[in-house]
Amino acid sequence: MTDAEVHDVLVIGAGIIGISSALALQKAGRKVLVLDRPTDIRRASDMNAGAFAFTDIVPLATPGIMRKAPKWLLDPLGPLSVPPAYALPIAPWMLRFWRASWPDRYQASLSAQASLMQVSQAALDRQTGDVGGADLFQRDGQMQLYEGDREFQASLPGWELRKEHGIRFELLENPDAIAAVQPGLDRRFTHAAYTPDWTNTCDPARWLAHLTSTFTARNGRIGEGDVVALRPGENTVGVETRSGSYEAKQVVVAAGAWSHHLAHGLGDRIPLETERGYNTTLPAGAFELKTHLTFSGHGFVVTRINGGVRVGGAVELGGLRLKPNYKRADILLNKAKRFLPGLKSEGGSQWMGFRPSLPDSLPVIDRSSKDRRIIYAFGHGHLGLTQSAGTAELVAHLAGETPAPIDMSAFSARRF
Repeated sequence: MTDAEVHDVLVIGAGIIGISSALALQKAGRKVLVLDRPTDIRRASDMNAGAFAFTDIVPLATPGIMRKAPKWLLDPLGPLSVPPAYALPIAPWMLRFWRASWPDRYQASLSAQASLMQVSQAALDRQTGDVGGADLFQRDGQMQLYEGDREFQASLPGWELRKEHGIRFELLENPDAIAAVQPGLDRRFTHAAYTPDWTNTCDPARWLAHLTSTFTARNGRIGEGDVVALRPGENTVGVETRSGSYEAKQVVVAAGAWSHHLAHGLGDRIPLETERGYNTTLPAGAFELKTHLTFSGHGFVVTRINGGVRVGGAVELGGLRLKPNYKRADILLNKAKRFLPGLKSEGGSQWMGFRPSLPDSLPVIDRSSKDRRIIYAFGHGHLGLTQSAGTAELVAHLAGETPAPIDMSAFSARRF
């Protein structure tokens, strides 16, 4: 089947980046069609921790990270792991990750991440002002927890960086101060840092559904199609799916972990990899959670979702094809039970999803080097929800050929 209509803008991907971009383009006066892969698998846009983590400006690839990585990688159930079957395919990405941790690259990534966070925080305010949905947010803050003074002291340079970028926080240096914010934690956590301005959505799936319904109510269109290739032509860009083809004046690639395949077909080689994240969602009444909890040394979070509790995180660099290893979700839930002794861990549902990640922790938000009519918006890693509204506004600037509010060079598709 071939769609004979020439579309104004076609967005590939109906996740949080794609729908947010479609709304921003729509607001700029564009007519938008969104195409999404047919699937019954719940994606990261629906099942993430629900956090708008604007304070997370420090890239994963920090100086000295590779001294820790071997210990993590050798633990198949640790906070960062590579399944043996994926060790060779991931090697080129890991080399780039190591290079991104060098002080010169790290500082540049930190600065760019901070700029994107500022844009994204302001953009979220504009987005919520435009689409409503205030009842879908909870502003309970976030607390990062540390076991002992040594771990706490090691975290302080990161908090100094946040201070330099105007991020408010309070350092808590004894278990009683921690308990005043979140009762019920094991007293092994002797120190913490509390960020009161942290915001969560009550449920990322409901927030995405709200944005999607707003887009369609404003005459936006969503179709089903597994896009396999882009074919730039003289006047339009051809979009080939497994079931037919489309023509559009402009195309936005926001297909998450599958995006780089489309870029590669055009000749843009972007080293996107997949962080496989795991979580367990417990029903209402599992624990009286007062704030979003981050267990930094263990690589996971505990957050409130629809009155229940979601326990998730860790990083498994395993690509798109390996079977899920739900022992990782079990490990996280067991740790949460130890750290929150009152947690009712029964009755949960498990999930595994794909976070599209680039070695320097920055997304690609740029035009294709092969055709200016094709715009890339992918690779946000853990921060897709956080940076969705900001990315959407930047996509609208690119599509409209208008100046962006920040330097876009750090997000270039040509930087690798």
